[in-house]
Amino acid sequence: MQEIRWHQRFKNLITAFQNLEDTINCINQEGINKIYTMALIQAFEIVFELSWKTLKDYLEFNGIIVNTPREVIKEAFSKNIIQDGQIWIEIMEARNKTCHTYQEKFAKELCNDILNVYTTEIKNLLVFLTGKING
Repeated sequence: MQEIRWHQRFKNLITAFQNLEDTINCINQEGINKIYTMALIQAFEIVFELSWKTLKDYLEFNGIIVNTPREVIKEAFSKNIIQDGQIWIEIMEARNKTCHTYQEKFAKELCNDILNVYTTEIKNLLVFLTGKING
């Protein structure tokens, strides 16, 4: 039997999230510097991309067709898959901004948000999806 698409993507998301956590652990042990800042932002970008695409696949598996990250976030929030739609919109906007500009001040603010807010929200999504796979 062919594996369900969102399960495949979810496996990749788990791996990417572990890489993000490994970067956070290095920062916690050694402190933040320019290299860790860049690594943290890159890991965050990958995790966000896989997060919204996994959500998109999960929603499609459940008969809900959405196309853009914003539509995915709104639908996931309306279905109680994610608890804080506003933070997810902020995550998406931060991710979009990383592609178009690099400013030291923004990078520091983003790292702070990743460490203190965004990682928790993404972890909540992983818990939800793990429950769907194991449930």
